[in-house]
Amino acid sequence: MDFIEGEILHIDKPLHWTSFRLVRVVRAKLCQKLKIKKLKVGHAGTLDPLATGVMTVCTGKKTKEIERLQAQTKEYIAEIRLGATTPSFDLETEIDAEYPVEHISREKVEECLKQFTGKIEQIPPLFSAVKIDGKRAYEFARKNEEIELKPKILVIKEIELLFYNLPTITIRVVCSKGTYIRALARDIGESLQSGAHLLALQRTRVGDVSLNDCLKVEELDDFFDRQLAKGEA
Repeated sequence: MDFIEGEILHIDKPLHWTSFRLVRVVRAKLCQKLKIKKLKVGHAGTLDPLATGVMTVCTGKKTKEIERLQAQTKEYIAEIRLGATTPSFDLETEIDAEYPVEHISREKVEECLKQFTGKIEQIPPLFSAVKIDGKRAYEFARKNEEIELKPKILVIKEIELLFYNLPTITIRVVCSKGTYIRALARDIGESLQSGAHLLALQRTRVGDVSLNDCLKVEELDDFFDRQLAKGEA
């Protein structure tokens, strides 16, 4: 592998890591092992710190392919808590309201999910990296400043209920780029005449790459050493 010329890596992003931290770690390890000061490294598709799973990381000239890689279909497994909302739609912020769930049945959840299949409009979360007037939405949200985010058109190719155990449900979602699963959780809660927020999120596939194809962070050193040794042989 020629990391300076350019390679595409697939890594399982750990919980609580930002996407930028993962890029920074990959860059630092490669620069150290290659004995160079600079290396272009970027990722194709942000994952929130509270999400885990498939992250595509590009080095060198392969960073030019980031836009193409970002456009690939993605699959997620999401655990959602019904009956409660948070400002960030996940566990980054505290519960701000609670709602009844007694009226919700498995059948109602399955019927509700059907309406989110296909081309839909989705308003991104306030706690997101969407840009407004040159600033990120979360910068306004953390200052409790009121802003209006415009809905985006996106495509959900598949959505299915994997587990139902009120107040928690687990769903599998196959979707286009730009889909916020946190916002989907919010919309599912509203559709069920309740509230909802994300408890856990795992990106299980990007394009044809699944979790089984990904390196763990703790495997990176050995992987880089092996690849560099091959190049020297």
